[in-house]
Amino acid sequence: MKLCSACLLGLECRYDGKSNLEKASEQLLQEFRNGEIIPVCPEQLGGLPTPRSGARICSGDGNDVLDGKTHLLTDDGQDVTKQFIKGAYGVLKIARDLRIREYIGAQKSPSCGWRYTQGGLKERKTVEGEGVTIALLKRNGISIRLDK
Repeated sequence: MKLCSACLLGLECRYDGKSNLEKASEQLLQEFRNGEIIPVCPEQLGGLPTPRSGARICSGDGNDVLDGKTHLLTDDGQDVTKQFIKGAYGVLKIARDLRIREYIGAQKSPSCGWRYTQGGLKERKTVEGEGVTIALLKRNGISIRLDK
């Protein structure tokens, strides 16, 4: 079993109420149809609604959020750091409870981004780094893969 960002599997849980289904490979979708993947949305697990205002890591990346060095702000100025951290720990709990060792993330997300996330002090932009959930999972020995 693997965990996967729910938006990649067609669930409309992105901040804008849409999915990332068009970005999913046929292999990923087949794994899902075969029951090998459990979809999760860290932001929803953290208590955020869908749709919601887009969010960005103000400096650094998800590791800096976990270390208390920075925070996340939405486009309308709300601090959603606690919700992102809560959601990341929710995903980690699912992984531990089910003994899952792999997560498939959605690129450019402040939660699930690997290599690239949403950052910026005053406005959202794509920056190098990991999202909060990816950083926490990696710290706990969960391997990360991108689809494609």
